Amino acid sequence: MHRRFEVIPGAQAQVDWGDEGGILAHVGIPKVYSFHMVLSYSRDPFCCFTTSQDLVTFWDCHRRAFAHFGGIPKAIVYDRTKTVVRRHVAPGEAVPLQPEAVAFAGHYDFDIDVLAAYRPQGKGRVERQVSIVRDHVLAGRAFASLEELDAAFTAWVPIRRARTHRTHVEVIGLRAARDHAALRPLPPTPYAVTDRHLRHVGMDCLVAFDSNLYSVPARKVRDRQLVEIRASAATVTLHASVPDNEGSTLLAVHPRSVGRGVRVVDPARWDGLPDGHTRATIPGSAPGPERMPPSTPPTEEYGPLQALLKRSAAAQVHVGRRPLSVYDQLAGTRPFTAQPHDPKDAS
Repeated sequence: MHRRFEVIPGAQAQVDWGDEGGILAHVGIPKVYSFHMVLSYSRDPFCCFTTSQDLVTFWDCHRRAFAHFGGIPKAIVYDRTKTVVRRHVAPGEAVPLQPEAVAFAGHYDFDIDVLAAYRPQGKGRVERQVSIVRDHVLAGRAFASLEELDAAFTAWVPIRRARTHRTHVEVIGLRAARDHAALRPLPPTPYAVTDRHLRHVGMDCLVAFDSNLYSVPARKVRDRQLVEIRASAATVTLHASVPDNEGSTLLAVHPRSVGRGVRVVDPARWDGLPDGHTRATIPGSAPGPERMPPSTPPTEEYGPLQALLKRSAAAQVHVGRRPLSVYDQLAGTRPFTAQPHDPKDAS
C-alpha cells in the first residue's frame, strides 16, 4: 500500500530508464535505452534515446532535459541506480551518493531524492511515462537512427500536452506552463561530465576503451605507456600523464564510437611508424619461359585448369615418353599380361 501525493509547480521531477532492446539492431546498434524525466506537477514529459546507461550519458541526458523544460526542478527523484548511489545500505541509513552526482546536482542547484529499496511507487509518474512513450511513439514503427527516435518523440510532445490528464483533470500543456515558470534558471555554463580511465598504449599506437580502439600520435607515446581517457557522450579525449615542453597533456581527440569493435584512427597520427617502403623487392616477374597473360579467357578447348597450367613455368618443361617395358627390363621382372578368362574357374 502507498499514499498518493501531489506537489507544487517546479518542486519535483522523476527520472527513470527504459530498455527498448534491439529496435535499431538492423542498422548495427544492438541495444537502445530511453531516458525519461517527468515534471511531477504537470506530468510534462521528456525522453531521449541512447546506446548506453553510463555516467556520462546519464548526466548528459539531464542537461538535455533541463534545456527541454527551460529550467531545473527543486528536487529529482531516483531509484538506487549506480550512477547516483555509490552503494546500497540498510533501511533508515543515509544513502552514500556518487561524487559526480553530488557535483552535478550542486552545479545545477537541485536536491537528489533517492527512493527506498523496492518502492517504485515513489516515482510512479515516470514509470507510467515509460509505457506511454513505448505505446504512442515507438509501437508499430521502424526507425533507422537515434536521431529519428528523438525526432519522433519531439513530434509527439504537442499531442501529449494537448491531452487532459486523468489524475489532475487539467490539460497537461496548461499545467506545464505553470510548472515551467516555477523552475529554477539554467546556470550560465553547463557542467561538463567526463568518464575518466587509465589505459595502456598498444604497439600499434591504439588505445582500447569501451570495446573500441582509438589512435594516438606515434611520435608522442611509447609502447605500454599509461594514458588517461576522458570520455564524454560525444568525444573521447586522450591525455598523457606528464605534460610536454609546452605544458600540454593533450594527445588526441576523437568522436566517440557508437558500436563495438570499431577502430577510430587518424592516419596522420601514425607518422613515424614503419610503413614497409624500405623492404627489398624485385620489380617485374621472374625470368623463364614466356607465360600466358592472366587475362586470356577460358574456352571450351582451353578450360580453366589448362589455363592455370599454361601459366606455370613447370608446364613448359619437356617430359620424355617411354613404354612400360623399359621399367620391366630395368627391374628384371616379367611384364604383366592379362590371363584369358576360363569359365571353369567360376566353379
